[in-house]
Amino acid sequence: MKNTIKLLAVLFVVILVAVTLLIVQVKHIQSNNAVKEKSDQAKAEELAEKMKPKIEECLRKEDIHHFIKTITFKKRVTIDPMGYIVIRGYINDEPEKYEFSASLKYRTKEIGSMSYSGELGDRFENWDDFDPQVKEDYLNSLSKKEREQYLKDIGEKVK
Repeated sequence: MKNTIKLLAVLFVVILVAVTLLIVQVKHIQSNNAVKEKSDQAKAEELAEKMKPKIEECLRKEDIHHFIKTITFKKRVTIDPMGYIVIRGYINDEPEKYEFSASLKYRTKEIGSMSYSGELGDRFENWDDFDPQVKEDYLNSLSKKEREQYLKDIGEKVK
């Protein structure tokens, strides 16, 4: 009987030690994953910081009417499910109106794509590429105040 109790006690201790080691192992793996995620985010933020001048250059190249006065980048940098690093910002202190985003490729350290809010895209429009009636129709779709502001933004006189 004493041998059975000793055997059960030893078995209990062995199981307890095994479970404890397993828990420690799992926590170690989880902490390594957390460190890896942080390092991926840190790498993304570092690349975004290096690419800001290139993003500004692309925006100014699109700005044929010299509308841009200021470019502001949002602090949050994200990594989308496809692995692109996404940085967002806005123009002329108008975050709701003139927003843009840039998707960066980490491996090649280049801009994959840029997107703009509709309002910002309109400010980049080259009306010489269109029939004059198209521009006129667009301007007529705006309110008087919007039309005046748009013409001012693209450097034309208000009619």
